[in-house]
Amino acid sequence: MLLTFTLFLLSAWAIYFSCEYFVNGIEWLGRRLRLGATAVGSVLAAFGTALPESVVTFMAVVFGNTPEQKNLGIGAAMGGPLVLATLAYAIVGLVLIFNRKRLRRNSYQLSVDHARISRDQGTFLAIFVVKVALGLIVFSFKPWLGILFLLAYAIYVWREIKDADTSSDEEALEPLKICPSTANPSLALACLQTLLSLLVIGFASHQFVIQLESIAIALHWQPTLVAVLLSPVATELPEMMNALIWVRQGKERLALANISGAMMIQATIPSALGIFFTPWKFDGLLLTSGIITMLAIAFLWQIFRRGIVDCRALVWVSSLYAIFVAMVVIYF
Repeated sequence: MLLTFTLFLLSAWAIYFSCEYFVNGIEWLGRRLRLGATAVGSVLAAFGTALPESVVTFMAVVFGNTPEQKNLGIGAAMGGPLVLATLAYAIVGLVLIFNRKRLRRNSYQLSVDHARISRDQGTFLAIFVVKVALGLIVFSFKPWLGILFLLAYAIYVWREIKDADTSSDEEALEPLKICPSTANPSLALACLQTLLSLLVIGFASHQFVIQLESIAIALHWQPTLVAVLLSPVATELPEMMNALIWVRQGKERLALANISGAMMIQATIPSALGIFFTPWKFDGLLLTSGIITMLAIAFLWQIFRRGIVDCRALVWVSSLYAIFVAMVVIYF
């Protein structure tokens, strides 16, 4: 048990350490590709950090030999957006609160493009409503509808790149960590650091999940509880670490773009895989997860569309995840 707990802590540290390199590399990669800061967070960073859990979903729904294994893939496709919509946004709010003086902020207001984030939340909510509705009904051509989710993500990426804000492209960046003496690192070096850090993030995240499951088994927790409550938090840890790092640097725009982009991936690509290869039929637990996620997104959409967001309001959205945990504990 001591070894398991030690590996658990080491893997968490490795995720944070590699995320430091990842966010640094992805910013330089975006600079060299002439992408705006928002597109860097919502497309490049989100795709990179969401790739490991998307692979997990793919393996579960495509190669799973039992209904239980396939259900784990569906659970991952539903659990990820719930964690991002509640805990990830709460982390942004908490980190800003604790770093307000260091960042020399005179208020608790977020410095972001509120209209853009509100639009992303509205788009995500519309897609997610369809995603949940499909889990309630059964019909013969349902698998073909998975194509629409892939198309929705392609349109999202095209729109993010097309509307990218390049006004801050020349803002000062920290030196590339693998060659700090180079003032203007090449695209190849930025790619190298980003890919290497992403590999470490993937490996460390996998170890984190393994050790978390081992701890749960040692504590005699039910496997379903681990799949529904703990595994989604573990797999979304890179996004939350990225948010923590960027917010500490005063770049909440990048942090929130990363979360929005990851949520859009979770709403489309894993969902498409689940619809392609499983009946995509929800039980009470999955439906509860979907409803609470929609409530969280509706709350976020409402506060961002006002144009002024107090970071303390983001902390309150985590209460919805606490409600979900309480309902799961009661259910089991």
